[in-house]
Amino acid sequence: MTTTKEFDSLLPANCSDRRSFITTVAAAGFALAVQPVQAQTVISTGSDNLEAGNAGIPVEGGALPIYYARPAQAAGKLPTILVVQEIFGVHEYIRDVCRRLAKLGYLAIAPELYFRQGDPAKLDNVGAILESIVSKVPDAQVLADLDATAAWALGKGGDAGRLAITGFCWGGRITWLYSAHNPKVKAGVAWYGKLDGAPSALTPRHPLDIAGSLRAPVLGLYGGQDQGIPLHDVEAMQAELKKAGGKSEIIVYPDAPHAFHADYRPSYRKEAAEDGWKRLQAWLRAHGV
Repeated sequence: MTTTKEFDSLLPANCSDRRSFITTVAAAGFALAVQPVQAQTVISTGSDNLEAGNAGIPVEGGALPIYYARPAQAAGKLPTILVVQEIFGVHEYIRDVCRRLAKLGYLAIAPELYFRQGDPAKLDNVGAILESIVSKVPDAQVLADLDATAAWALGKGGDAGRLAITGFCWGGRITWLYSAHNPKVKAGVAWYGKLDGAPSALTPRHPLDIAGSLRAPVLGLYGGQDQGIPLHDVEAMQAELKKAGGKSEIIVYPDAPHAFHADYRPSYRKEAAEDGWKRLQAWLRAHGV
């Protein structure tokens, strides 16, 4: 079961003016539980020359909300990237990541993978999100929703032969799992996703359990100072990947904490984030996406 310890670096500092904080964060498009927002490092990517917006995909239980971005004028099919949210859902940072990828020529799609269980944007603390939403989300449901998202991409100009996935925090774990689930995935990039844990009915397996059955090479990007993902888990995953003999690998940034790519939070580390982003692009190119 997921615990708040895994997200120590996300926990809020005391906010003296709660009403002002909520107004500011909501207006900026971030989840309420994100506090404080570090405005001076937020990366803002415009939608000029892009087609970007919201849509819904029919799935079991309703319409799966998605945010997508793609080049407005594109000749031919587009390489496609599924972008998997943090625990906070598809807020402005995840939407901006989609636009960054679209600027690179990708069709990037971020599905709201909690939509049946609740809206994390309405909750103002991490513990409430974990307890009332995240703990109720089955992996099987998530993988099926990502399958539906990949299928939807084909009607939006996506290339079925060039599918990738990337995810952050909660989405980093899902990136590993989906890369073992869908044989059509060509590459994955997992940002500081949980690697091990006690199995449960909803989360029966973790990345360490499926390291030997990955269908696509995954690049893992981890922080050496992550309070929720111990280095011995990272080292164990590296050992399992080596034993499997595939092309997956893990990069550790020794001085980086959890969520070092999250430019809107104090955990952001510019050097590690920029290096990881360059590695993501090189990884996708190297594996034909």
